[in-house]
This record gives sequence, C-alpha cells and structure tokens, in this order.
Amino acid sequence: MPLRASFNSVAAWDGIEERFRKRLAMWKRQYISKGGRITLILSSLSSLPIYFMSIFHLPRVVRMRLEKIQRDFLWGGGVLEQKPHLVRWSIVCLDKSKGGLGVKSLAMLNKALLGKRMWRFANEREAFWNQVIRGKYGENRGGWCSYEVREGHGVGLCKAIRKLDHLVSCRISFVVGNGQRVRFWKDKWCGTSPFCDSFPSLFVLVTAKEAWVSDLWIVSASMGRWGGVETLVSLGVSMIGSWMRWRTCWGDCVGKKCC
Repeated sequence: MPLRASFNSVAAWDGIEERFRKRLAMWKRQYISKGGRITLILSSLSSLPIYFMSIFHLPRVVRMRLEKIQRDFLWGGGVLEQKPHLVRWSIVCLDKSKGGLGVKSLAMLNKALLGKRMWRFANEREAFWNQVIRGKYGENRGGWCSYEVREGHGVGLCKAIRKLDHLVSCRISFVVGNGQRVRFWKDKWCGTSPFCDSFPSLFVLVTAKEAWVSDLWIVSASMGRWGGVETLVSLGVSMIGSWMRWRTCWGDCVGKKCC
C-alpha cells in the first residue's frame, strides 16, 4: 500500500492485485490438479492481502477483481482463462461441512480482521499503534473504542473499524470489575443480553440511559448497595416479579466485584 494512499482508493490496491498475478506466474506453466489449485488458493492467494485487510476496508471493486483472479485460476486449469465456472463462487466459499470448498470469502475475512482489530484496540492498550490512535482521536469513557471521527482526511483506519461496532459489541460480554468501564443498561454483563433489551419497558423509564455500573453502586462499610435502582422497583411496574429475581442475580454475579 503506497504511503499517503487513500484507504478507499481502488488504485491503492493495485499492488495487491499485481502480487496475485506474480504468484500465479510461478504456477501457471505447471500441471496442477484441481485439488492442488484449491490448496494453492487456500494457502497463498487468500493470505496475500490479509495485512491490508486487517487495517483497511476492502473496496467492493477490488474484492471482485481479486475474486475473479481466484475463480479463473481455479476453473481455468491453472492459467487465467475464461472458462465455464461449474459452481457459484458463493458456494465455493462455504465450509466443507456445508458443501463448499472452504475457500475464504474476502468480504467476510475483511470484516473478521477489522473486528479483531477492534478487539485488540480494547485489550492491547500498551501497543504503540493503539496509543497513537488514542492520542489523536481520544477514547470513550470505557476505553473500548475511539471516539467517532468526522474529519475528512487520514481517518480510514478508525472509520473502517467503527463501522463494525454493531457486529462486535453485541457479541461481547463483560466482567464488571470496578464497574467504571461497563455500562449498566447497554452492556452485557449479567445474563445473556443487555438489561435494556431484557427489560425494555423499564428502560424507557430510566433517565440516565448511559449510566455506568459504578454510578449505581454505592460503596459502604459492608458490601455496598445499589443506588437509584430501588426507585424503579417502587414504581410497581408489571415485571416486578422478574425484577426481584433480577436483583438476586445482580447480588450473586456482581456484588463482590463492585465492592
């Protein structure tokens, strides 16, 4: 990827396509069985753009060009020839247990790699690249991701990662700890779903919808207690039975961690 290249520029990915073609040039004069071609696609062609796809969003035009090279190599007898494709590429990319050949879908691989980068942003806080992003764009209070950037230049990495926030965040569960990095209503820290989804009618009554667990836990000389939660219980909402069981769940799962 050229320095200062626009992350979503098609021309910036020409080097990747050239590497694809150079790799094929070493094989195209050899007789390779179809099984061998699949192995080469799995071991080499699918892995060539991994570094760039772990940082940047892969433009659709580039993805289609790279997949065309893979398709032509698979069905063209080891050379880039236009021959009939016996199976749709979407089926080829399925897992072998589902009737496919196990070839990686570049679109799905790109999302998975960017999602992993988002996970690393939250966990590798001492890494140099992480500190650069935090220093330039800042981070939200929980420290799980950077602030949403709205500038017009030099924000390709952050924008590409933030676009996958909805795919990553819904699959993450939190260990509360001191409660300063976990949102009480919107993060999944007790049970199998966030409280805002489990108790939507109750969530509507809440004014501090972005409250953190530490904001609602009052430290005392003994175990401490929940503050502000009892007022919701006194409203006599229809889910009071579930609410009381819910409070028991909080005490079992969270009490000692928040003290």
